[in-house]
Amino acid sequence: MGLPQQAVTLSPEQIGELNQKLAKMRHDINNNLAMMLAAAELAKLKPEMAPKMLDRVIEQPSKITEQIKEYSASFEKTLGITRP
Repeated sequence: MGLPQQAVTLSPEQIGELNQKLAKMRHDINNNLAMMLAAAELAKLKPEMAPKMLDRVIEQPSKITEQIKEYSASFEKTLGITRP
């Protein structure tokens, strides 16, 4: 990972943008986790729904991974961090 060679100064706007993106990522991940919990609870209460709910649970980790990847890319770009 290539780190900047000098100190990085962020403008208030850049800090605000990163903070908004972080807040959105937290919100989205919490929603994905809530979906997983709701699907598991529904499958527990209504076993006949388990196959459909399992599909929903299986979808969520990749969504979370993508959300983290998007935020990380913004964060790294703003701070001048490069990847080989």
